[in-house]
Amino acid sequence: MAPSLSIFFPAYNDAGTIASLALIAHMTARQLTDDYEVIVIDDGSPDHTGELLDEMARHFPWLKVVHHGTNRGYGGALRTGFQTASKDLVFYTDGDAQYDPREMTRLFEALSNEVDFVNGYKMWRSDPLHRKIIGKAYHWFVRTMFRLHLRDVDCDFRLMRRRVFEKVVLTRSSGVICVELMKKVQDHGFRIGQVPVHHFHRTYGKSQFFNFPRVARTLVDLTRLWWELVVRREHLRSPAPVVPTGAPKTRAHGE
Repeated sequence: MAPSLSIFFPAYNDAGTIASLALIAHMTARQLTDDYEVIVIDDGSPDHTGELLDEMARHFPWLKVVHHGTNRGYGGALRTGFQTASKDLVFYTDGDAQYDPREMTRLFEALSNEVDFVNGYKMWRSDPLHRKIIGKAYHWFVRTMFRLHLRDVDCDFRLMRRRVFEKVVLTRSSGVICVELMKKVQDHGFRIGQVPVHHFHRTYGKSQFFNFPRVARTLVDLTRLWWELVVRREHLRSPAPVVPTGAPKTRAHGE
């Protein structure tokens, strides 16, 4: 029997893409398993992302919507997604359609008894030149700084066993959470597979990361995270976490 599957998307001002992504995820998931859920975390979007999702949830019982009253940051949205997911396997990708949820099948096929976590890596990056340069420098920097054995640290296209979170506790609210996740997964000895996926040009909205103040804050966050995980190695000294039994409140069917 195929394992059950939770799929979730963090979404912020993604009204132009999130509806089609959720539908594609639903159509892909039912090819993989009979037991699945699709979750969208609306991270306090000021556009009509929330209203659109609520309208969809009224018509599609497979869709769960979680609303943040205020923006909690990318890390906050991911943490809510992981806490809300209730199935054996958890997959997530972003709500901006730069990845194709149908390629989730590639990750699903790579998961085996010898693999706990499958990380996508971009075949190529479909971004403007300056973003490619910054992205490559960022990848080299964090891979070296955190001693990560990954081809692509910032590819947000990931499938994992939910039991990973019996050991891994995430604390960050910014995009640094991706480094935190992969460092803790690696250091706790979970077996990681890597699969190539396509990356597409952003057709709606704009990146929340590529501006100088945010990059500066990210560098500060990375330095603090490096001190915790590489120097002090606090995540390996702490007792095993208590897996959350409750999930954030979801709104659907006009609640």
